[in-house]
Amino acid sequence: MIIVRAPLRISFVGGGSDLPDFYHMSPGKVISATIDKYVYVAINPAPLLKGISARYSINENVKRVIDLKNDRIRETMLHLGVEDNMEIGTFSHMPVGTGLGGSSSFAVTLVKGLSTYLGQRLDKKDIAEIACKIEIDILKEPIGKQDQYAATFGGFNTFQFNSDESVDVEPILLDYKKSLDLENHMLVFFTGILRKASSVLKEQKTNIPQKMDTLKSMVDLVEVFKKKLIRGDFEGLGKLLHENWLKKKKLASNVSNSEIDQLYTVGMRNGAWGGKVLGAGGGGCILFLAPFKKKEIIKEAVHEMAKKLGLSDFKQVPIKFVHSGVEIVSSSLFN
Repeated sequence: MIIVRAPLRISFVGGGSDLPDFYHMSPGKVISATIDKYVYVAINPAPLLKGISARYSINENVKRVIDLKNDRIRETMLHLGVEDNMEIGTFSHMPVGTGLGGSSSFAVTLVKGLSTYLGQRLDKKDIAEIACKIEIDILKEPIGKQDQYAATFGGFNTFQFNSDESVDVEPILLDYKKSLDLENHMLVFFTGILRKASSVLKEQKTNIPQKMDTLKSMVDLVEVFKKKLIRGDFEGLGKLLHENWLKKKKLASNVSNSEIDQLYTVGMRNGAWGGKVLGAGGGGCILFLAPFKKKEIIKEAVHEMAKKLGLSDFKQVPIKFVHSGVEIVSSSLFN
């Protein structure tokens, strides 16, 4: 059996510039960090099993790979040429639709796990690019490349997306104390609203020709954010998050909604320096950066607002940063 995991991520600024419709015209750039929430995949070769068993939110038992309903499992197996009888199960700390890149982390774990099963030694860029090919080219998801690269490489990074489809990866060597201090200034809440990123990104993708200047200004924030991060200017980071969020809301009509706006406003009124909705928007998780002494006040205020809005699944999500990307947790294959 092979057990593989990939981390989820928090994207800070520049999101949306990783869409091909943008970076084919102007370089895209984002800055993100991986967190201690993971997607796990277990792959169990089962020669006596008559077909493939896939276990996720439902159980599938099929005789042929092509008959699998789970599109990422099906297309990854087909792309890599895996036809053997096996069981594949997946588990995650967070549900899909939280804005933490879970679907792409799942794709990355599948590529890593199934290529390992085949005895292939893929480097990180190969893993990320195969996951991108499956999600973007084969499945035609209207998404970008940042999540696959974040899940594969791990840690704090800037990613630049170029018109020739290459991606420049620049790790940010943040010392442990600044990383810990950043955690201590962060508040992450799951709004209780689940959504598919593709539902938000379809409109955003269509709007790109009219939103080029806004996206370019978001790209410009990446290097500024990086410098403030290295200096430990957390108030400055919060203000940049706020600026980025105001710009992001202009990209499509469904990036935000009444519930998100009210939660965000309450957080800001109670002392947050800034924040944003994570991922494409429309739901999922919301992030605030705030003075440490204000965190409890903000927490109580947004919880009270969530209660008024009827968001029964609203809850705080504790996070820590991690520096490893996709990795094999356990492997014991027998011929």
